[in-house]
Amino acid sequence: MPIDAEKALAAEPRSTRIGWDHKDVQLYHLGIGAGFDPDRADAAVDPHELRYTLESRLHVLPSFATVAGAGVVGGLSSPGIDIDLAAVLHGGQSVRVHRPIPVRGSAVQTSKVAAVYDKGKAAVLVLRTEAADEEGPLWTNDAQIYVRGEGGFGGERGPSERVAHPEVAPDHIVRRPVRPDQALLYRLSGDWNPLHADPEFAALAGFDRPILHGLCTYGITLKAVTDTVLGGDVTRIRSYRTRFTGIVFPGETLRIEMWTAENQVRVEVRAVERDDATVLGDTFVEHS
Repeated sequence: MPIDAEKALAAEPRSTRIGWDHKDVQLYHLGIGAGFDPDRADAAVDPHELRYTLESRLHVLPSFATVAGAGVVGGLSSPGIDIDLAAVLHGGQSVRVHRPIPVRGSAVQTSKVAAVYDKGKAAVLVLRTEAADEEGPLWTNDAQIYVRGEGGFGGERGPSERVAHPEVAPDHIVRRPVRPDQALLYRLSGDWNPLHADPEFAALAGFDRPILHGLCTYGITLKAVTDTVLGGDVTRIRSYRTRFTGIVFPGETLRIEMWTAENQVRVEVRAVERDDATVLGDTFVEHS
């Protein structure tokens, strides 16, 4: 079978040295909409956005870890994994930062298959990437990858995490417009899948136009939470996880709903123009 779970789990982690500087961070931030705050649209240059765009004031959103180096899906090339990429869906993502990510850095990043689950009609791979520099661990990424048609091999079913919708109104609601060219800018951070740029390729995948990267929506959302709840202080973020429940088209508007609790923000994200269709669910930001 295309997925040999035992072989994939037993494979040695693959390591590579990665590096980044302020230009990589700035490009990523611009790719998730930094530089313009719709709540302060009267400002020619929004000073609050300079912490994302000006090198002398720069700090790094933890979601940058999803594009640094080989990104979050390096494990798809692991031994025991031989799959059709057209059958692959990004089902969920989590990032845990062990300390603030520096604006400029070099690290060794390791990738491995951390788990393989049998969901019947599909397999789920948990691809883990960990980065560490000379001072110790920096971040841990877990990407949950659904592979359609590869289940039924008798493996463990794995967790089924679904969190009930809050019964109270959100503490905060913000709207974030997605620029028509947002996917073209975001892909410069390393995700070159033509699904997000080429209308002909998108049509072959069943879409009438290119769709936004799920990890771009992921980054837009973390920035909105950071700015709205955490006073723009990225150093307070400890972890961030989500489940991808729908697609976003460039040019749409995201409605980001937040429920605050001690050291945690619960989030749901909806596409306004499509009857508030949910695009991110079971989403949590843990913070200090």
